[in-house]
Amino acid sequence: MRDMMGMLSKAKEMQAKMQAMQEEIAQMEVSATSGGGLVSLTLLGKGTLTSLKIDPSLLKEGEGEILEDLIIAAHNDAKAKLEAMMAEKTQALTAGLPIPPGMKLPF
Repeated sequence: MRDMMGMLSKAKEMQAKMQAMQEEIAQMEVSATSGGGLVSLTLLGKGTLTSLKIDPSLLKEGEGEILEDLIIAAHNDAKAKLEAMMAEKTQALTAGLPIPPGMKLPF
C-alpha cells in the first residue's frame, strides 16, 4: 500500500510540474525571419502569431507570391524552433521516467 501512496504522490508532483511547464511554454516567444530578413515574425508558445514585419520592398505589384512564400517560410521556421524548445523542456521534465518511446505528452 505504501508503494501506491508513493505512486500517487509522484503522479501529483508530475502533474504540478507539467502544469507549470505548460504555463512556461505558453509565455515563450520565438522569432524567425526569411528572405534574408525581408520577412520576420514572432510566435507565442501556443503558436499564436503576435508580430509580422514585411520589408516595404516586397510590397510591389507582382511580388505577392514571393511575399506569401516568405511568410510561410518564416512561420514554419518559428514553429520548428518552438517545437524544439517544447521537446527540450518536456525531455528535461520526464528524464528518468519509464515513458514508452514515441509517446507524446498532451500538448
